[in-house]
Amino acid sequence: MEVFRIDKMNIQYEAMLGLTAELILDESLRSYQRDKLQQAIDESLATGNEEQFYELTKKLQQLESS
Repeated sequence: MEVFRIDKMNIQYEAMLGLTAELILDESLRSYQRDKLQQAIDESLATGNEEQFYELTKKLQQLESS
């Protein structure tokens, strides 16, 4: 009985670690994508590319709302 409880706790602990790792990875990817979009937006402003600016800001808004 005691071994079963310990095994069950280990499984739950590993599941929580997996979920935590997934959340960290998702946030890291989101942050990287946000940084890249912001850099591209800055570049489109610097070059005066209005169409690209609107396209990229729309993508940034979608990323931040998801």
